[in-house]
Amino acid sequence: DFLCVSLVNGFVQLRYNLGDGTVILQTFQKVHANGNTWHSLKAGRVGNEGYLDLDGINITQNASPGMNALDTRTDFFVGGVSSLNLVNSMAVENEPTSFTGCIREIVINNRELKLTVTDPKGGANVGDCDGTVCGYTVCKNNGTCQVEKSGFSCSCPPEWIGSTCEQSIHCSQNRCGAQSLCVPQPTSLSYTCVCALGWSGKYCDQKIKFFIAKFVGNSYIKYTDPCYGKRDLQNSRISLNFTTNQTEGLIVWMGKGEDEDNDFLAIGLANGTLKVVVNLGERISVPLIPSKYSTCCDERWHFITVVQNQTCIKVYLDEELIIFEDIDPQRKYTALNYGGICYFGGFEIGRKVNIVTTGLFQKEFIGKIKDVVLFQDSTKIQLMKAEGYNVYNGNDRS
Repeated sequence: DFLCVSLVNGFVQLRYNLGDGTVILQTFQKVHANGNTWHSLKAGRVGNEGYLDLDGINITQNASPGMNALDTRTDFFVGGVSSLNLVNSMAVENEPTSFTGCIREIVINNRELKLTVTDPKGGANVGDCDGTVCGYTVCKNNGTCQVEKSGFSCSCPPEWIGSTCEQSIHCSQNRCGAQSLCVPQPTSLSYTCVCALGWSGKYCDQKIKFFIAKFVGNSYIKYTDPCYGKRDLQNSRISLNFTTNQTEGLIVWMGKGEDEDNDFLAIGLANGTLKVVVNLGERISVPLIPSKYSTCCDERWHFITVVQNQTCIKVYLDEELIIFEDIDPQRKYTALNYGGICYFGGFEIGRKVNIVTTGLFQKEFIGKIKDVVLFQDSTKIQLMKAEGYNVYNGNDRS
């Protein structure tokens, strides 16, 4: 499998192969070769349908039914490759050559790649395209960069300070402690503190312990499974208790959640109905649970278990089997390669649930979770020892 964007005789060309043939899209207009014009390029695919957009002019191509997952399992290359022999002969029209020009602001699945000296795994013969120490977006928050003899300086907008305009004036003398985050509140000329897991209080200065995790809507816990390497990924299982009065929310996302092709098992609420979605490699989802089982938004504790046996999915709600579905009788993909990552209540600060889940779930979870057990483990997950923010003691009635 591959996906390649290249220049061919001045036109931008997208080629991708999902395992059953190469699809080719090409722009109608040429790229200016004067070296002074920046172009905006968007390229990718939804399932097996490709799209290519150059400066707002869009091209799409309906592919024939077939494979719809891109399985590359290689590094991501920008501008060239370590050896031209690595380029698939079907990925380019002519002999492969490296790119000459400037590239900036690369966004992959809503996440921007950091094109710096330290962030990529490697590279060669790449310099700053601006030609100065200012480069691209050195100054944050609309700051203006000026070249100085000793390097550069940033002229910051009124509400931002710091060497690169990275700090809000409202957080300049904040009292947030214990690895908490300061969130500026410009309208009130103040700030709020977002507490790291295990801390509470207005300034996150109160140490807390809990066995019941309380989520308030901008909360999340990220748990890394220490036993992932020993798991039988063809027979996965997760169980937990939850309570809520909300009709929308992501309860758990068992998977890395980094791009659309990551395997996952998700449990949440949608339109007041419990929703379970499973992706074993081709975005195959379990249907919504019948509406008569939507009484889980009643502030009572409910016990849910999801069992995956290859492509067979069983869902139990309050120990009653409410769905039993074989999501792929052909057994094309049978393992849940979730990467050892489990999210509870939402994702990292700044990563919206509706974007990460591509609309499968709309909001972060508001409610409580306890007694989480993975696979057939004899002990419950200690949620307090994971990573997270804005999670409180569920025993506290406040």
